[in-house]
Amino acid sequence: MRLGDLGFDEWFEAHAAELRLDGCGFARISAVDRGSYLIKDESREVPAELSGKLAYQIDRPVDLPCVGDWVTAQYCNNDTAAIIRRVFPRRTFLRRKTPGKDIAFQMIAANVDTAFVVQSCHFDFNPSRLERYLIMAADGQVEPIVILTKTDLVTQDELDRKLALVRSVTPARVIALSNVTGIGFDAFRQTVSSGKTYCLLGSSGVGKTTLINRLIGRDAFETKAVRSTGEGAHTTSRRQLVVLSQGAMLIDTPGMRELGIVGAGDGVNTGFEEFAELSAQCRYGNCSHEHEPGCAVRTAVEKGELDPGRYANYIKLKKESEHYEMSYRDKRKKDKAFGRFIKSAKKRMKD
Repeated sequence: MRLGDLGFDEWFEAHAAELRLDGCGFARISAVDRGSYLIKDESREVPAELSGKLAYQIDRPVDLPCVGDWVTAQYCNNDTAAIIRRVFPRRTFLRRKTPGKDIAFQMIAANVDTAFVVQSCHFDFNPSRLERYLIMAADGQVEPIVILTKTDLVTQDELDRKLALVRSVTPARVIALSNVTGIGFDAFRQTVSSGKTYCLLGSSGVGKTTLINRLIGRDAFETKAVRSTGEGAHTTSRRQLVVLSQGAMLIDTPGMRELGIVGAGDGVNTGFEEFAELSAQCRYGNCSHEHEPGCAVRTAVEKGELDPGRYANYIKLKKESEHYEMSYRDKRKKDKAFGRFIKSAKKRMKD
């Protein structure tokens, strides 16, 4: 195996010179679990930890290595462990607001080519939640493909309605399949290509890990039987990168209950292209599309040219993104001011 087989292409080669260190090599983060790491290169996969200097330099959780990142690593203990000394810039990424009240980014995965947004045709189907995943992908410049699973649990008419609804939300490709009958799985398998990185996104129990097992051809990862309601049971507990026999790479992720959006203005516009296009026709350049006169978006909604429910979700997500972005910037300013105060105090104590 070569680094190129793990996704180390010309983009990363262009950054290699400035990140190269004597006695070190390049590797990719293959798993993250509560602050511990696994890294993978051409010949091995070993546990790794941050160097003291790198840990000191990182002042935001978002800058910590995540699954899919490329790093400069120094191997030790007869190449059975490693120390991470530098982290490459990210070409693409998937992130969300941290769960709870804290206003910060949480990295899901980095350097992903395609995100498979997985929703069940049964209990999990939620167009509003789907829009949030699509915004997450657009925010990080990741191509989305929507996967509808558990088609065996609904009628063909119900499946057709759900497919039509998804297509009204996004121009992205949609694949409907069943892990039980296998229908649609070949179309899914043909989307993965050697040397490319894919990430599975979705709620707990929608069948993400089962999809990986089917691609591998064996039950390499634990799954649990569905409940009597048809809902799946959560299994994946950490983010990990799996290299398939055909050379594609899949990142499995735990199910997400919260999917907050921070500073994803461009992502919101990409996820709601029709609203972004109409915005150019509004009387005011900074139109919020709520109260201003001459708003082309609101006019289109009133004429029935835009779906009112989709409009309401657009306004909600736009406000949420802007609110959290302002809160995040304010928090960063306070954190930086506090950091300068601490450094100044330490210097005075030495003097």
